[in-house]
Amino acid sequence: MQRLPEHLKRPLIDTEKTKTVRRILKTKCLNTVCEGARCPNKSECYSRNTATFLIMGKVCTRNCRYCNIGTAKPEPLDMNEPKHVAEAVKELGLKYAVITSVTRDDLTDGGAEHFKNCIDEIRKVCDAKIEILTPDFKGKKEALDIIITANPEVFNHNIETVKSLFKTARPQGNYKNSIEVLKYIKDNSSIITKSGLMVGLGEDLNEIKETLIDLKEAGVDIITIGQYIQPSKAHLPVAKYYSVEEFEELRKLAESIGITNYQIDPLVRSSYKAALSWQEALNK
Repeated sequence: MQRLPEHLKRPLIDTEKTKTVRRILKTKCLNTVCEGARCPNKSECYSRNTATFLIMGKVCTRNCRYCNIGTAKPEPLDMNEPKHVAEAVKELGLKYAVITSVTRDDLTDGGAEHFKNCIDEIRKVCDAKIEILTPDFKGKKEALDIIITANPEVFNHNIETVKSLFKTARPQGNYKNSIEVLKYIKDNSSIITKSGLMVGLGEDLNEIKETLIDLKEAGVDIITIGQYIQPSKAHLPVAKYYSVEEFEELRKLAESIGITNYQIDPLVRSSYKAALSWQEALNK
């Protein structure tokens, strides 16, 4: 594994706030993608009294080669989880909650109803705005209709990488299917849509441009781009660490395509400054 460049390093933060967040999550028996995916912004977000909830278990039915979340036979759904998520959102005093999940191809609806239950429970106890980051649900329109009925403020489904690398990075996914999922939500609701990708897996600038155009044409409102960091030797290696200057070029590229609402920086992840991006989308 390559040595991490200085601009990708973050200090550990351990304060009463971060301890409070960890305590609440532990008490409610909740998982977070912050821990599961080893997010480099974890300490910063915890210090701001927020976290991204990971629902439907700790293991995934897919084996994406960049992801640190394990693959195994999934556990049955915890039917109390939506209530516990809502309680944690209220206790943390969140004004904006982000919920993601492992992929559950073993479930008929891919877990869409469970997402809806989480949204419904949160709205029973507080007025927090809600963003969900979902798998592709195998493109099932019945599952996507459940999400539309739940009506989160933001629907996020990450494209993750360019078309040429999709099968390498996401062997059980489909690039076209992911684009169509985003387009279906946009065409059939007023929900703000969002997607993101990693760079550093071996893509070139033209392929990034093509992906951004595909997302723009699908009506995606918010785009995130961040540097891929290899979680372990068992995962895909980093082909390239983009410099700070190259990220500035990516921002200019996005703007040239007409994308105005974006978070593009080395350590940007899907839910990083999510509330800010949502507010900007509303203003536009």
